[in-house]
Amino acid sequence: MTTTHSTDRIDELLGVLDEWQGAIVANDADRIGSFMAEEWIMVSENGITTAERFLAFVRSGELTHSAMVRVGEPRVRFHGELALLSTRITNTAHFGGARFDADEWTSDVFRYRAGRWECLLTQITATKLD
Repeated sequence: MTTTHSTDRIDELLGVLDEWQGAIVANDADRIGSFMAEEWIMVSENGITTAERFLAFVRSGELTHSAMVRVGEPRVRFHGELALLSTRITNTAHFGGARFDADEWTSDVFRYRAGRWECLLTQITATKLD
């Protein structure tokens, strides 16, 4: 059952997402990891990536981001201690020396625990450009 949500609660969760994106652009693996649950995974066209693997790429410098922006209106739904957040993100990343500009739909599952939101899962889908 979806719980009633206030604008304040939505703003709080979007603030967490914006701070997480800031940590990603700062290429700060420890800060990035602080937004992830230990069991966090990212699902993309490349398969499943664990938090450990993602953060190892950032720590090594093999993966960096120079831009990450939330575009348009997000969709947020609360289900008890869980929140589902879907939004469009544009970003510029460098991986293995190559630049990648991405325009993606992301869906994140957050859990509220111990007074804070942490992300359990991120699903990334490239936008279809005509």
